[in-house]
Amino acid sequence: MVTPNKHFSLTQLPILAAALAAFVIAGCTTYSKVSERRPVYKAAAGGPLAGASAEIVKAQQLDRRDPLQALGEYMTAAETASRQLQRDPNDDPAQQAYNFAVGRIIGTIRDAKLDPWSQPLRVPTSGGEFVLTHQPDPRPQWNPALYTFTPADQFDIHGTYVTERTTRSGLGAPLVAVGREIDKDARANFSLSRIYYGVTAIARFEDHRCVLSFHDPLAEETIQMREHTYPLAADFTVPLAVMLASTDPKKYELARLLNPAKYAETASISRLQPYDPNKTVVLVIHGLMDSQATWTPMLNRLRGDAAIRRNYQFWFYSYPSGYPYPYSASILRHELDGIEKRFPLRKKMVVIGHSMGGCISRLLITDTDEKLWMILFHKPPEEVPFSPENRKIFTDALIFKHRPEVGRVIFISAPLRGSDLASNWLGRIGSSLVRAPSTLLSAGSSAIQFTTFQPGDLKLKRIPNSVDTLAPNNRFVKAINTIPITPGIPYHTIMGDRGRGDAPNSSDGVVPYWSSHMDGAKSELIVPSAHPAHQNAQAIAEVDRILRLNARSNDRPSAAQ
Repeated sequence: MVTPNKHFSLTQLPILAAALAAFVIAGCTTYSKVSERRPVYKAAAGGPLAGASAEIVKAQQLDRRDPLQALGEYMTAAETASRQLQRDPNDDPAQQAYNFAVGRIIGTIRDAKLDPWSQPLRVPTSGGEFVLTHQPDPRPQWNPALYTFTPADQFDIHGTYVTERTTRSGLGAPLVAVGREIDKDARANFSLSRIYYGVTAIARFEDHRCVLSFHDPLAEETIQMREHTYPLAADFTVPLAVMLASTDPKKYELARLLNPAKYAETASISRLQPYDPNKTVVLVIHGLMDSQATWTPMLNRLRGDAAIRRNYQFWFYSYPSGYPYPYSASILRHELDGIEKRFPLRKKMVVIGHSMGGCISRLLITDTDEKLWMILFHKPPEEVPFSPENRKIFTDALIFKHRPEVGRVIFISAPLRGSDLASNWLGRIGSSLVRAPSTLLSAGSSAIQFTTFQPGDLKLKRIPNSVDTLAPNNRFVKAINTIPITPGIPYHTIMGDRGRGDAPNSSDGVVPYWSSHMDGAKSELIVPSAHPAHQNAQAIAEVDRILRLNARSNDRPSAAQ
């Protein structure tokens, strides 16, 4: 992506031109780039903070040659600032000094490889000795020894997906927590293989003890220190930026399109935050030749809204986008079955699908019975002589019920009736470059024997891939649009018109209005965007509005809109 009002969509590249050319173009963008710097403290001149300022300045002069002594000075400064906050909780310079000093305590622990987590650490200071320790947390995954902590104010961030820094002013030092080890149980727990998360550090002082505690700014809005309550400081952007820069999902986007079988294990639901049964899940699904990274601008803004943080938790479904999307939807249904066993939901989730992710989302709120099967094969399942393996592939992809855990869907730039770009000669070139998995090739060879094409159908001698299933004349696309969405599940549409204001004859450059428009939608919004409308500021504001509406309707079920 380039600028918010001048996007060139990654999802359209394999359709518009040969995929290798697309890769060259995509390589010109960087989703996130982070670098560390030495933060600067603006010392207070005189007044009650003069001592704390002097201690911080002294510590900064020492921290590279004598980190333990510097650590003591930072703790002394934080204690001095906390005493001033006790006298005047509205003293902003005192809060800034406290936050800066706590951040440097954490930074010094990291840089000097100190360990106050296994046992208390004795730290000498000019006024005596501090004992540095931490407040134990009953949750084993919150053991600070499992993470490397870096203060968020030490990062400079750049990149097309992290152009805005979403923060919350308050007390504490926002940190990026990165798991020290790969999580071997990540798949079973529907979590990321390595944790990248934002937490906020608080230091409390009593009798020469400095006790550190770590707080989740997505779960806590305020913090209590002695008898005063403060907003909990937070940086919601830097953890996302560090995760993107470290994992670089962009480098796999083309590969997952062209050779999906090689990346089969990447088809999964992952949680972006600890599971909270009292919050509604928002499940986001990306499109063709894309990844979960594409949702960063939206998540970054939504997390800046206290109402969204209070009511929602964000998960994503990522998958190799070379698969035909009915197959990707069948994998998702199996993932949801696993979620129900591991993390049973108390509230119905909201699903947001962009582009082909919208097509997958549509299948979550549809009951097909055997209708699709009969349209495609003209015989009931028991009369079509598939092998057991091939029968399972097609029954999973064609015979399904709506997912009861889905309570609302937002479609963004979704080619629900296909895109002409997928069926023209450029789309055929892109389709020919996708390597189908051997299991799907075998299933496709069997299916061709029992398939009859109608005039105008996209005729293939193999099983369709993802590009094929976006063609308007694909038999599945035509068939699924004869089956209505299950009643009682509200859905909304958002689409772009590239700022031309020419709806209903509009297009986002990839998906025309006639394909993304849905009769029965509770709302429809056209934004001045190209295909990546999910990154458009107006579209994000609309998602925010819908999520707020959904939260209210959860409180009043009869008022669902």
